[in-house]
Amino acid sequence: MADVSRSRTERLVNLVICLLSTRRFLTAAQIAATVPGYEHNADDAREHEAFQRKFERDKAELRALGVPLETGTASVFDTEPGYRIARRDYALPAIPLAPDEAAAVGVAARLWRHAGLAAAATSGLAKLRAGGVDVDPHATLGVEPVLAVDAAFEPLTGAARARREVTFPYRVPEDDAPTTRYLQPWGVVCWRGRWYVVGHDTVRDAPRCFRLSRIVGPVRQVGEERAFEPPADLDLISYVARWSGPVERNRTTRVLVRPGRAAGVRRWAANCTATPEGDVLELRYADADGFAAWLVGYGADVTVLEPAEVREATIARLREIAGVSTSAELAEVAS
Repeated sequence: MADVSRSRTERLVNLVICLLSTRRFLTAAQIAATVPGYEHNADDAREHEAFQRKFERDKAELRALGVPLETGTASVFDTEPGYRIARRDYALPAIPLAPDEAAAVGVAARLWRHAGLAAAATSGLAKLRAGGVDVDPHATLGVEPVLAVDAAFEPLTGAARARREVTFPYRVPEDDAPTTRYLQPWGVVCWRGRWYVVGHDTVRDAPRCFRLSRIVGPVRQVGEERAFEPPADLDLISYVARWSGPVERNRTTRVLVRPGRAAGVRRWAANCTATPEGDVLELRYADADGFAAWLVGYGADVTVLEPAEVREATIARLREIAGVSTSAELAEVAS
């Protein structure tokens, strides 16, 4: 059932992208030839009828969600009605965001692109162009994947959808060697800047939560699909929050911030001292790696002064980001 729901969600998203990408009215036949999920043999009466029922349900759902779906014709000579989304009615007004809020929205958007919808959306737009339909290049700007996530993310989310058990090597800070874990994954969730998988540990016969960054080898799916069902009242965020426990920010760092910049960092400062080079802020933190991952979002506006563990974690994070960018550039040149 989950796969059916996900497939329908992807189809609706791609339908919206398709109808936003052109100012023309597109007929049902053009939409069927463009949007993944509507493929069918138009000469087969049963298949065509099934497509029409599916399309009518999807139109009704979009309108129920408040999507301004218009019906009309491209010219007076057209006998078949077409559809489009009025972008003037669909677009949001400008939303002012603080730097940290904008960073969070950007990460979420890039993750969505990475998570599997981008390929289908890009394919659909290519089909529109091939069919002679003018496509607005700014309507869906940048749907290509641009963010690297933990290698375990895709196999774990895929296993959770398929309800298949997984096994993977996992290392905790207090142990030198990783141990093999066997898990029935219920889902993957982000909590306080880190990704976690929650599920049932079949060896310990109990619910467990694992941080993706501590998975140090490949994730392998084992067993059959539909081998388990997650709890009906599952709340992944609440589970991870309970598992993680309260965060005690019992360590202090000092950072140099450019004048008038990094409002999100200033918001959490315990003390602020003005200097000729900028403002020196004192901040409380719990985990050096997580804190550094947050700081690097402000780029050159923030420089870590002390302690050494935060400086080193910040440098390591910047090198990691630089490595991802360099790899992406080399791949683009090679293509």
